[in-house]
Amino acid sequence: MNTFTYVFLAAFTLSYGVQFWLSGRQKKYVLQHREQVPTAFSSRVPLEAHQKAADYTITKSKLHDIDSVVGMVFLLLLTLGGGISLVFDFWSTFDLSPLIASLSAVASIFVIMTLVEMPFSLYQTFVVEEKFGFNKNTVPQFLKDQLLSITLTMAIGMPILALILWVMDSIGELWWLYAWGIIISFSLLMSWLFPTVIAPLFNKFTPMEDGALKERIQGLLQRCGFNSQGIFIMDGSRRSGHGNAYFTGLGNNKRIVFFDTLVNSLDEEELEAVLAHELGHFKCKHVIKMLVTSSIMTLISFAILGWLITQNWFFEGLGVTSPSNASALLVFMLVSPVFTTFMQPISAYFQRKFEFEADDFATRHAQGSKMISGLVKLYEENASTLTPDPLYSAFHYSHPPAAIRIAHIEDTMRSA
Repeated sequence: MNTFTYVFLAAFTLSYGVQFWLSGRQKKYVLQHREQVPTAFSSRVPLEAHQKAADYTITKSKLHDIDSVVGMVFLLLLTLGGGISLVFDFWSTFDLSPLIASLSAVASIFVIMTLVEMPFSLYQTFVVEEKFGFNKNTVPQFLKDQLLSITLTMAIGMPILALILWVMDSIGELWWLYAWGIIISFSLLMSWLFPTVIAPLFNKFTPMEDGALKERIQGLLQRCGFNSQGIFIMDGSRRSGHGNAYFTGLGNNKRIVFFDTLVNSLDEEELEAVLAHELGHFKCKHVIKMLVTSSIMTLISFAILGWLITQNWFFEGLGVTSPSNASALLVFMLVSPVFTTFMQPISAYFQRKFEFEADDFATRHAQGSKMISGLVKLYEENASTLTPDPLYSAFHYSHPPAAIRIAHIEDTMRSA
């Protein structure tokens, strides 16, 4: 062990310590407020639904804590325990080119990580979601989804990784700049292809039928100046009882998607308001802002890796005995979250700011009262807690807590 080993262990302990402390606060706070519906929702949400949301939140949090403990142990085994070096050394014994051996090692670790995580996904789906009435999935469908996800990741990810590794080996000191360009180009391409190529592999998307709802939505799109390649209903109920809506894609490949569960839960005016919120993200340029921010952070990360990869203490401090570009890239991706924990509240702050702006947009282009009633239905039907711990939500919530969000909409309506 060297000095960086102790730096990593200190960051590791602090990062996970904060996460478990926040999780404990969340469970305690939700439990303390379980017996009474918040005043702002007392006439809208029955006590039984409020208590279901509290129990659901606490149950998920407990499972996440166990998952985190396993993740901690696995990360230490891969790094300081020598797991990464063991896998890379294993593949180096075969008569393979260095590139193929590196890709095989990374793929092996990815598969192992997926297998370690799978029991938690199974338990979440078939025990937790089943207990609270949300699961509509079957074991064969679950396994099919997992296999398809792994296959797509390998088929798409491995060639990109091979290209990046070739750039790292061949370009010179500025390889990280070219690698960043590859990643950004690939991300934009996948965002463009996702609606029409990737998503239909997992779900069925049916064009919305002509009628009053479609006319109302098309009227909203015209008022907002939004062009899309269609309005689709997704068969979300095939796997879950949760509802949602989103728009996806880039350029001329944008499409609007409603979960069928959402369409069955909300009335036409509420659906219009929910969609107006999603359009608000587009019209307020939140998508572009997030893409730019992500691009900058990715560039910074690659620049840091470009420096670390030349430092022997980086490899030695994290238990990598056979340094290589592939092992450096892998270990950097694994340990980065440990050092970036305290960036979470900054990211969450701006995401919540975007949500407020999108709500303001929705209130101007649809009925604010319908936005509120639609949100309340979503909170209730998705069993989202109305009483999260303030500090926990500041770290982890990309959306404002329910009471704060609805109060903001009401203030916007009064000032309009």
